[in-house]
Amino acid sequence: MGVGDPAGMANAHCVASGMGGMRTAGDLVGRMQISQGMRIREAKEYVASKLKVSVSDLVDPVVMNEVRDDLDIGMVSTSLFPGSAKGIEAKFRIAKLLDMEINCVNRFRDKIGGILKA
Repeated sequence: MGVGDPAGMANAHCVASGMGGMRTAGDLVGRMQISQGMRIREAKEYVASKLKVSVSDLVDPVVMNEVRDDLDIGMVSTSLFPGSAKGIEAKFRIAKLLDMEINCVNRFRDKIGGILKA
């Protein structure tokens, strides 16, 4: 009996659970709750105001795809939107837009800062 693709399930799980590293509106709300100690309503209102949408628009995939495209903060399905921000570039933009700290963005900044000073 063959094993199949040994990384197949891990890759599928990674993509399904992590959205390929992309932050959805719900993840952004959750991040604000955890990092800023906001209650869920406050976090939703904060994210919606920063994205310039209503709180109810946060769960509308059509609206959020348009918002992500307009703000160039990455698309959940990047293969459908070539040229949109991906990976660390999207995270840099999200950190700036939401005025929040993201560890990997800070580490990348520090690393690049050290390289540029050398």
